[in-house]
Amino acid sequence: MHKRFQQIGLIGKHGDPMVKETLLRLYDFLIEQKREVIFEEATCRLLEGKPVSGVPDIEMARQSELVIVVGGDGTLLHAARTLASQNIPILGINLGRLGFLVDLSPDLMTSRLEEILNGHYEQEGRFLLEVSMGDESSSKQKILAFNDVVLHKWNIARMIEFETYVDELLVNDQRSDGLIVSTPTGSTAYALSGGGPLLHPSLNAIVMVPICPHTLSNRPIVVDGDSEIEIHLHPSHAEDVQITCDGQTSFPAMPGEVIRIRKAEHQVRLIHPHGYDYYSILRAKLGWSESPKNNRC
Repeated sequence: MHKRFQQIGLIGKHGDPMVKETLLRLYDFLIEQKREVIFEEATCRLLEGKPVSGVPDIEMARQSELVIVVGGDGTLLHAARTLASQNIPILGINLGRLGFLVDLSPDLMTSRLEEILNGHYEQEGRFLLEVSMGDESSSKQKILAFNDVVLHKWNIARMIEFETYVDELLVNDQRSDGLIVSTPTGSTAYALSGGGPLLHPSLNAIVMVPICPHTLSNRPIVVDGDSEIEIHLHPSHAEDVQITCDGQTSFPAMPGEVIRIRKAEHQVRLIHPHGYDYYSILRAKLGWSESPKNNRC
């Protein structure tokens, strides 16, 4: 049995009134369980006058032993990037669509939560990527990504030309619509849509998936998770290029820019219900459990 949780932080999907009912049910349940509840301040605004106060999300780890995220995978991605450096465990309740990360349904919320609060749960660590630009000695801010770092055009249908290096060794020189650099967690996201492989989240690996490459032999490649990836943009073919992390944070890249991507120092601690099975999640979310139809002439 694992550690029991007494102080619980709550984060809801920002600006979505649909999470209010679930948040209130969750709050009432936690109070009945005699737990201390700490709301993230933006989440408090969803409760419309409920007598609770909130703290900034960056402060939640100092006052909580567990943070519960109510929303979809996007909400958990944001929370994970914010809280990873503080080593706080995170549990997701799924009000989104697919929900590969937020794997606790609202219907089973109270029964499974009681088990989790009392120490019956599965815990895993998953790594993030950090991306930086410029010289190695540059003081530019490093941006985190839990799913993926994507190099792409943003306002014109024109290919990008760039070179990709892994641990200072040239991999290829390509022309394409961009490149997805994904963690195993992100292998079920944009990388999957781009034709990339599914990676088990326990793997220490990074996958690079080209987006619509001009050379048909340019295929996804999996490299060691401790590798450093460099993307060198061509000086004359990189106008209007963006770097996007987790589909949420974007910043421009200039012609001739060097983008460096490596594993981040801190991991995300995810909490799952007891008996969690990753392959069961894949079967449910990707429709692998459906019986094949008989096609008869």
